[in-house]
Amino acid sequence: MPIGNYIKVIGRGKEGARPLDRVQAADLFGQILDGAASDLEVGAFCVAMRIKGESTEEMAGFLDATHQRLRQIPRGVGANHMPPIVIPSYNGARRLPGLVPLLALLLAREGFAVVIHGTPTESRRVFTAEVLQLLGINPCPPERAWGGAGVRYVPTEWLHTGLHQLLEVRRTIQLRNPAHSLVKLMNPCAENCVLVSSYTHPEYAESMQATLQHTGATALLLRGTEGEAVADVRRAPAMTSVHSGTVLHRYTAAEGAVAAPANLPAVCDAETTARYIDDVLAQRLPIPQPIALQLERIAALAQTSAQNQAKST
Repeated sequence: MPIGNYIKVIGRGKEGARPLDRVQAADLFGQILDGAASDLEVGAFCVAMRIKGESTEEMAGFLDATHQRLRQIPRGVGANHMPPIVIPSYNGARRLPGLVPLLALLLAREGFAVVIHGTPTESRRVFTAEVLQLLGINPCPPERAWGGAGVRYVPTEWLHTGLHQLLEVRRTIQLRNPAHSLVKLMNPCAENCVLVSSYTHPEYAESMQATLQHTGATALLLRGTEGEAVADVRRAPAMTSVHSGTVLHRYTAAEGAVAAPANLPAVCDAETTARYIDDVLAQRLPIPQPIALQLERIAALAQTSAQNQAKST
C-alpha cells in the first residue's frame, strides 16, 4: 500500500489515529528502509508516530521489516555453546562515564562473544565507539563480527544504510522516531542472542517489555545510564529478564542510592573513561556493584538460553 495511505491512518492526531497491524507496519517500515518514501513522507511518518506512539504490533512489524533487511552477523558468533550477547549503544554519555565498553569487556573476560552496535545520534555526547577505539577495538563489518569470545563493534550504517538514515532524521526535526526504540530491540545476528536492552524514560519500560514478549526475544531490560544499556554505578536499577518471550525474573531496584565508586571519573570524556575501564579490568579498581549484578544476570540468562537450546536439539 502507498505510504500516504498509512500516514492517513497514523497521522490523525493522538485521539483520531489508529494503530497498524503487524503486516501493515512491516510494509510501511520496509518502504522507508528501502528508500521508497520521499523526505516529506519520512518526516510525516516520524512526526505522526511521535504524536501517536508505537503500539506493540507496530513495533513488532517494524522489527520484522528491519530483520529481513539487515546485513546479519553470521551464525557461530557465540562462544562455548553460549549465545552471543548483543548490546545496542545509541545514547552516549553526557554527565556520567559511558561504561558500555566495561560491561562488554567484563562479559568477554567471562568467555562470552559480545556484539555492540550503534552510532552517534547527537553532537554533544561521548559515544561508545570513541571509547572502544581507545581500548583497541575498532569497527568491523557484520560478516567479520564473529569468531568466539571477545568484543566486536558494528556501526549501524554497516548493518543497514536506510536504518542509519532514519536515525539521522532526528538531527533535522529534533524529535525521536520509532527507529530510536527499534535499535534497542533488534537482533543483528543470524542466530538467537541475549539482548541487553534499556530505556530512558519509565513510560517505555512497559512498551519495550511488551514488544520483547510479543516477538519471543531473550533479553535483560533495564533503565540504563543516560539511556545506555549499562547499570548506573550509583544505584542498582530494576531489571527484567525475558527468555523466548516469557518473563523469568523481575529484579527490584535497590533501596536508595549505593555508594558511587570513590575513583569514578568526575568527567566523561573518552580518554578518561578508557583509563578508568583499563584500571577496573586490571583490578586496580573494583567493578562497580550495580554492573557486577548486571553481569551476573546476563550470564544467568545466557546459561538458561544455552540449556534450553541444547534440550531442543
